[in-house]
Amino acid sequence: MNEERIRGDKYIPFDERTSGESVVYFTRDLSGAGLKKIYERVNENISGKVAIKLHTGEPDGPNIIPREWVKEFIESECKDATIVETNTYYAGERYTTSQHRKTLEVNGWNFCPVDIMDEEGTIDLPVNNGKWFDHMTMGSHITNYDSLIALTHFKGHAMGGFGGSNKNLGIGCADGRIGKKMIHTFEGQDQWSIKEEGFMERMTESTKAVLDHFKDKITFVNVMRNMSVSCDCEGTHAAPVVTPNVGILASKDICALDTACVDLVYAMKEEENHDLVERIETRHGLRQLSYMHEIGMGNTKYKLVDIDNEDAIIKPNEAVMDLTPFN
Repeated sequence: MNEERIRGDKYIPFDERTSGESVVYFTRDLSGAGLKKIYERVNENISGKVAIKLHTGEPDGPNIIPREWVKEFIESECKDATIVETNTYYAGERYTTSQHRKTLEVNGWNFCPVDIMDEEGTIDLPVNNGKWFDHMTMGSHITNYDSLIALTHFKGHAMGGFGGSNKNLGIGCADGRIGKKMIHTFEGQDQWSIKEEGFMERMTESTKAVLDHFKDKITFVNVMRNMSVSCDCEGTHAAPVVTPNVGILASKDICALDTACVDLVYAMKEEENHDLVERIETRHGLRQLSYMHEIGMGNTKYKLVDIDNEDAIIKPNEAVMDLTPFN
């Protein structure tokens, strides 16, 4: 592979990519109604016992997907679904299951069941054709579910550059002690010693284990709202948001979806996207996208379908035209 395509600090324009094309849906309707509307385009094969992988946030985190949207979505689209999470690798308010339960209560995630998947131990899921892993250690409860919805707050991330569906699943399903250590830490070194391309590739292989497990009974929704350069794991300490809100995107192709969200960021005006682009490139976060495609997780090209305007096919710059400055 061309060395430039492996570098996670170099953005590859759409026309220079080599892949097939998937479908990504887009709405500007940032609301519970918008979430329901776009999910109905990508809910094929979501049945049985349904898990919703959602970042529920640190105590009083200001940027998480609004609880009211999620409640409305679950009550309308999947009444018996369970929100799923795992404990954190860092010491804090979600490090143990008891701490995590208290944080869930503080943040209002009490309107449906929430399963801390590593509460009762771990399970190894195979990583097919991985470069770094042949398995990833997950919260053991992941195998209790028939289908999975990745409902992701798209934003920046201190190590990943950005956090989309790939980060939500790769870090968020790995258990808090073993799996996350496999992704983050060289044995005998600093806890956060794996960085840049190596980190992106390990995180992505963890996500691949989840995709291979659920096969076609998985789908992906990204909410581009309150996009701090900081992850929701930073809670009230997150950097102030300066990037405008955009909308909600969804796809059955995780690679195409995260790529489309990144493309929308790059299509913004420089004064709108500067901080988030800088965060993505300085962390080499673009390697998430190329590696997903490289190991067979989806396409980096797509048709962007504007469901607000009779399913018109639009370009990223059209999706982010005339954005309202963040307030």
